[in-house]
Amino acid sequence: MVTVRSDALYCATRCRVAGNRRRAREATTFPLELVSKPRFVRWDLRARNGKATKVPLTVSGRAASSTDPGTWVSFDTARSSTVGRGFGFVLGEGVGCIDLDDALEAGVVAPWAQLVLDANPHTFVEVSQSGNGLHVFGLLDEGPGRKIRDGRNIEWYSVGRYIALTGVRFGAAPSRLAPLVLPV
Repeated sequence: MVTVRSDALYCATRCRVAGNRRRAREATTFPLELVSKPRFVRWDLRARNGKATKVPLTVSGRAASSTDPGTWVSFDTARSSTVGRGFGFVLGEGVGCIDLDDALEAGVVAPWAQLVLDANPHTFVEVSQSGNGLHVFGLLDEGPGRKIRDGRNIEWYSVGRYIALTGVRFGAAPSRLAPLVLPV
């Protein structure tokens, strides 16, 4: 029988090594332009107007705000917290995101979404929490967001919003940010 100290984080050296390797892989999945900024929050699902909504939380579990830097933390702090279901990045300081809802069906990219990806080949793209959307992160000046609902499900934001992250890189997307080309 093996006894483990009550304050031990891992059951054995091999578990500690595996955990550190996994964290190193996660850290390299996200672009340096994201992980170097203290703009991270945790999130959880809450009922709002009869729908499940991803609400931002602090690492202590209180409400966070996408406009209050006092509620944001570093990547490492957010990633290591167990509050809520995951962590997200608060857009701003030149980082924006094009959110493509319902862009994937059985892993196949919808033609309208492929046009957005083709216009932004040099920037980080991840699969969204739903598994059928994509987040195209890139460099974007702060400005008003926009939604396009004309058969395409496109939104883009560059300030005052946060994006729930998965770290599941889409295809061969690079782990860096490039200027975003917005759809019209």
